[in-house]
Amino acid sequence: MHEDGFIGRIEWAVAGRALPGQDVSGDRCVVLDTGTGSVLFAVLDGLGHGTAAAAAVERAARVLGENRTEPLDVLMALCHRAMSDTRGAAVTLALFSAQEAQWLGVGNVDSQVVTVGPTGPQVSATVLQSGGIVGYRLPSNLQPQRVPVRPGDLLLMSTDGVVVEPAAGIDLAASTADIARELVDRHAKDTDDALVLAARARGVAHDPAPGHEAS
Repeated sequence: MHEDGFIGRIEWAVAGRALPGQDVSGDRCVVLDTGTGSVLFAVLDGLGHGTAAAAAVERAARVLGENRTEPLDVLMALCHRAMSDTRGAAVTLALFSAQEAQWLGVGNVDSQVVTVGPTGPQVSATVLQSGGIVGYRLPSNLQPQRVPVRPGDLLLMSTDGVVVEPAAGIDLAASTADIARELVDRHAKDTDDALVLAARARGVAHDPAPGHEAS
């Protein structure tokens, strides 16, 4: 599965695949225009794999689409409520613009900002993950983080079916579509679903879409 596009100046792409031998992936990405100059990205990793995991993250995806302008902690609580009778999922939400990333993670969905350093790409920020399973056990204190972003910085979000070494081998001059696809092709595990989202602010503004949901 590969999808990509622009929302305003934000270029994004998602690549993923189901566990080998399965027809359905329990990993899901949601990409939504908030109408405020920021894009809401969500990477959801349903517990386990297969149709039950996919059904859980579909609940959360629907809630996010209906409430995209709410604060991240509210969105996380809404996802938790929507998945309360499912397997649950690891969820990381990121509100991304050319100036800032605001993110919140519960469970093991990794997120990082990669920037150009003096010796090549380097990680400038990593999401602080809280323990728990959205839909089953939510931390009592949901506190989003804010980190600065410069134009050209890369937001990377990945499920635990992909082993992404920090900034290793990433060509920041490549398109987000090429980056996401290569990370999945090279680093996806054979024992799990896998998904990578790559996004950054770059180039001339494109006509904003009313909203896009990637599945």
